[in-house]
Amino acid sequence: MSHEIKNEFLREMDARGLLYQCSNLAGLDAAMNAGSITAYWGTDPTGDSLHVGHLASLMLLRWFQKFGHKPIGLVGGATGRVGDVPTKSNDVVRPALTDAEVEQNLAGLRRSINKILPTEILMVDNYEWHKGYGHLEFLREYGRQFTIAHMLSMESVRRRMEHGLTFQEFNYMTIQAVDFLHLYKEHNCVLQLCGADQWGNCIMGIELIRKKLGKEAFVLSTSLITDSAGEKIGKTGGNAVWLNEDRTSPYEYYQYFRNVADVDVDKFLKIYTEIPLDEIAKLSALKGQEINEAKKILAFEATKIAHGTDAARAACDAANALFSGGGQSAAIPTIEVSGISDQVSVLDFIMMTDLFPSKSEARRTIEQGGLKIDDVVMNMDSVITPTDGMMVQKGKKTFLKVVIK
Repeated sequence: MSHEIKNEFLREMDARGLLYQCSNLAGLDAAMNAGSITAYWGTDPTGDSLHVGHLASLMLLRWFQKFGHKPIGLVGGATGRVGDVPTKSNDVVRPALTDAEVEQNLAGLRRSINKILPTEILMVDNYEWHKGYGHLEFLREYGRQFTIAHMLSMESVRRRMEHGLTFQEFNYMTIQAVDFLHLYKEHNCVLQLCGADQWGNCIMGIELIRKKLGKEAFVLSTSLITDSAGEKIGKTGGNAVWLNEDRTSPYEYYQYFRNVADVDVDKFLKIYTEIPLDEIAKLSALKGQEINEAKKILAFEATKIAHGTDAARAACDAANALFSGGGQSAAIPTIEVSGISDQVSVLDFIMMTDLFPSKSEARRTIEQGGLKIDDVVMNMDSVITPTDGMMVQKGKKTFLKVVIK
């Protein structure tokens, strides 16, 4: 960042690697130094939980609140009813959700957002103001504010052009711009927080506010966080690591952060915990086996933010019990399996547990000796006689307790 930042919030976020782009850093710096401001972050209801991939933006929102500013969470009930716009150039547009699916997902998203924030925040649904617009009314009110040339210049549009850009996708940024305008007028919301992939859409919002109201607003983005291998964070074994405990247990969540690569410890401590930066510097300097202590602290602190201190402590205790040979714990993920005959092949059995995203991956893990059941290494010829409470181990650090119905 070329501007010398004076605001404490912005300086802290910059030092933690949470700032990527700002539409007017000097202007935002001055506005935040002048007093408390309001910002919003939004998400679409493509599922009933957010995942760790969303967490950098949510941590930005969390810090924003902790520094005395007012955050707003927006859930896209309007977008969910017309179909979500893909972020990759070759993705297909997701189908429109039913009203019941939208409402179910919105409830889960509200829970995801509020569990990361220190105190409950104002939550809004853009369907509340978009449902009142007819097509002609929307065009009459806002159509002249957007030029085709400018919209075509957006990176999100250019990525989709060669694969076939739909009218729905093309208009997504106008819907998002109107959201920002609405929140500016109703809540004096002057800042939108977003991930880097939403930058172009968000810029349209501040331009609409300038044209319609003659006021200045700001956009602040986080980068898309990747691990040392260049992979987007939040995946384990091909599956997303969810924030809501009914999708990913606190133990699995803890284990995700416990198992990060050594070179990612410093970055992840800065982004996904609130440990002071001077302490992070000491933890990141640890070498060899000692870096595992830093990983345990990372896992505990990250889990505490998402699930609370008690759940983080239970997950830590469960991991310690397993890896020290101290037995099982109630915090270990459990799955109920039914419809099993007296004996079943290990491959068929393991696919009933949802531990692997595909049969080919399960087969590969078994062939490589990476699957144990009750501490016995399995092979492709193994036959299982299921018993209640069996402990399945995938690799070195993923455990699952199986309850037979």
